[in-house]
Order: sequence, then structure tokens, then C-alpha cells
Amino acid sequence: MVSVLPYGRQSIDDDDVAAVVEQLRSDWLTQGPTVGRFEEALCAITGARHGVAVANGTAALHIACLAAGVRTGDVGVTSDITFVASANCVRYAGGEPSLVDVEPETGLLSVSALESRIAELGRAGRTTKVILPVDLAGSVADLPAVARVAQRAGACVIEDAAHSLGATYEHEGTTFRAASCAHSTMAILSFHPVKHITTGEGGAVMTNDDGLYRELLDLRTHGITKDPSRLEANEGPWWYEQRRLGFNYRITDLQCALGLRQARRLPAFLARRREIAARYDAAFSSGDLRLQMTPLRVPSRTRSAYHLYVVQVRARAGEGLAEVAERRRALFLHLRARGIAPQVHYIPIHRQPDFVRSGFARGDFAGAERYYAGCISLPMFPAMTDADVDRVIEAVREGAPR
Repeated sequence: MVSVLPYGRQSIDDDDVAAVVEQLRSDWLTQGPTVGRFEEALCAITGARHGVAVANGTAALHIACLAAGVRTGDVGVTSDITFVASANCVRYAGGEPSLVDVEPETGLLSVSALESRIAELGRAGRTTKVILPVDLAGSVADLPAVARVAQRAGACVIEDAAHSLGATYEHEGTTFRAASCAHSTMAILSFHPVKHITTGEGGAVMTNDDGLYRELLDLRTHGITKDPSRLEANEGPWWYEQRRLGFNYRITDLQCALGLRQARRLPAFLARRREIAARYDAAFSSGDLRLQMTPLRVPSRTRSAYHLYVVQVRARAGEGLAEVAERRRALFLHLRARGIAPQVHYIPIHRQPDFVRSGFARGDFAGAERYYAGCISLPMFPAMTDADVDRVIEAVREGAPR
């Protein structure tokens, strides 16, 4: 029986298992020293000064918005093509999310659309508090351009780097790492099993700001501090104070033992993902497939971390989006029938019923609609063999709309 190839999957080896077993036999299972060591590893990977590991990527987005000062009535702007958490985090903090269109060839936030949206909000008397550019499929958004827009608007930039751990981008001759916070105030990471490294569930907020770092630590743990320099009173070694309303968003030593070991494997994971992407690229740039499918474009300034490998069904001359979407659906079902489980990343947020009730409507974002109509994520994870990749390519060739 041929096994089903998922679009993404964790890679766990015997050393990963041994690291978790060793932690289980230690004195610490929850919030102990392994959390700190994992955070240090994240700083080494990204180049950011501080990291605060939390329960999941959504929790990271939530406390990043709170630390940025998002409150009732504030506006946070993010991409229309992303997982809903990138917009919901603004709502969790009491703010209102505003969506921005994408470049359909990359799926990344359109900077010109961002400028237009912020100007539109300004004319309506609304101030943009945060901008959340989303790194999609492993490519980094145009963070330097977003940072310039944010500076003019007085907004805080929170990079959603859930897809881009290990990616790099160039600006003015210098190479920067995703989540380095070189062009953002904060960045968030995710360690879900399909991501580059996993802690089972988990996330982190990265920042170079010392004050925000302290606030993020508080927000992760009920708003409580034991730091003697910050206490209003101190009745003894047991004393702690809740400085503000926080949350129980702690990650555990058990999870971080896995994450720490996975972090050591990241270079090998990235290398294999890029090998797989190159094999896909070669197939989709020649023969009939070149005429039927187009890989998601990686911006020239970016070295993608390839969290996903996305291809798009090419639109035929005179063909509408509904026809493209129907051919995408047929390909999706064909792959499923061949034991391959692709995915679609993502349904535009403005189409979600909860957002429709907030005033968004189908057709509001032309770039996002074009991107979504034809996109399909093919299997991409380090444990794939070349034979697995070839199996996917052949199945796409069989089912590619002609």
C-alpha cells in the first residue's frame, strides 16, 4: 500500500526522542531552564536580541499586539492572504483589523496597497497602530518598505515570520535574517509540526527592545513579575506582583527540550527543503507543466526557507477566476485520489463569514482573489525522498488542467 504524502510533516529522530526523555527524567517539566536555552537558540538563529517562547504562534501574535499598545478602537493592518490568526490577534487586543491586498505572483502584502489603506484610514480619522506583514511560504515580506510606511504612519511593525525561520533578505547590500527585527519592532515564530522546527505546539516573540522584552515576559505569565527592581512592595523571597492583566501562555521545558534539539537540525532541514524546491522548480519550468502551472514567485531579494511549495494554475486567455478555481479543484481532487494530500494556503480572510459580518465582501481584494483561485500547496518536508518528489510531479503532470 502506497503511503499518503501530506503537504507537511514533522521530522523526529531518535535524538529528538532522547532529548524529551532526558527532560522527563529531570527536575523540570514546565517553566524551567530549558525554556531559556531554547530562547537563546532562537536568538542565535534569527539574530534578534531577545526571544520569549510561548504556547503557540497565535499567543505570540496576541501578546505582541498587547505589548505594542493595541487597545479598543485601534487599527491593525495585515495581509488578506494569511491564516486568520494574523488578523484575529488585533481583535483579541480590542482593536480592529484592516486587510490589505497582495501581489498575486508572490502572495505577499502589496506595499502600494498598504500605503493606500493607511491613507484611507487617515482620511476617516483612524490611526494605524500596528502593521503585521506576513512572510508567506518561506519568503519574507518587503520589510524595509513596510518599515518606511510604518515610520510615516507612526505604527509599530510586527513581522509574522511563522513561515520564514531560516530565510534571509537583502537590503542596500546587507543580508538580514527573518525575525531579526532589523526592520520591525517585533517578530513572531511558530513551532507547529508542519513548520521548520517543532515543539509540538509553540511560538515565540522576538524583539531587540529591552522594555518590550520585559513586558512580553509579564504578558506570558499572568502579568506577574518577581523582579525585585520592579516590585512596589517586597515582603519576602516568595513575593510576586501582577503588574497588568496577562495570560497563561507559557511553553514547557518538555516542549523546549524538543525545540532545542530541532533547532540544531535546522540547517539540514533548510538544505533539504531547498533541494526539494529546486527539483520542483526544474519540473515546472519545462515541458507541458511550464504551460499549465506556475510556481509561486520568490522575490529576488529573498532566499526562501520554503515552508511551503505553492504552485498556481495558469489562467488561459479570456478565462475568468471561477474557471481557474474549478481547474484547481479538479487537480486537488486528482492528487488526493493518487495518495497525495495537498493543501490550499490560504482562503482570503475577507471571505470568512466572521469577517463578512464585519463589512468585508467577496471581490474586495483583486490580487488576493487572483492568488487564491489557482494556488495549491504541494508536499514539502525534509523527510521526502527524491522519489516522493518525482511521484508528486508525475501526479501533477497527469492531473494538470490542459
